[in-house]
Amino acid sequence: MKTITLVFGAVYGMLSVILGAFGAHALKKILSVERLESFETGVRYQMYAAFFLLIVGYILKFETSSEKWVSILMIAGTMLFSFSIYFLSLQDYLGTNLKFLGPITPLGGLLMIISWGMLIVYFAKNRI
Repeated sequence: MKTITLVFGAVYGMLSVILGAFGAHALKKILSVERLESFETGVRYQMYAAFFLLIVGYILKFETSSEKWVSILMIAGTMLFSFSIYFLSLQDYLGTNLKFLGPITPLGGLLMIISWGMLIVYFAKNRI
């Protein structure tokens, strides 16, 4: 689980830079300001998750199921949160209605919040 966490952290970080540059250059010309701001929110939170995963990948020992769930929830939550925002931001450009993804975004955010909460509990229990 440690390796998976670190790999996802690095991949999320790399994708954040790529998608951020893509948004700033290519999408700036084709998306409304509101859609571009949403896209940038997805990029920003994906980068936060990248840092989170890289840090917990080195701090946690992944010996307990709760330590593993800290990582799993952040990985899944980020995927649901950021990627649903990317697709929702691009739906007009893609010419398709992706509004069904709307409820996915807050679900992803909730998983990310739970992951942070579990990390707080871990720190409180282990007095790190």
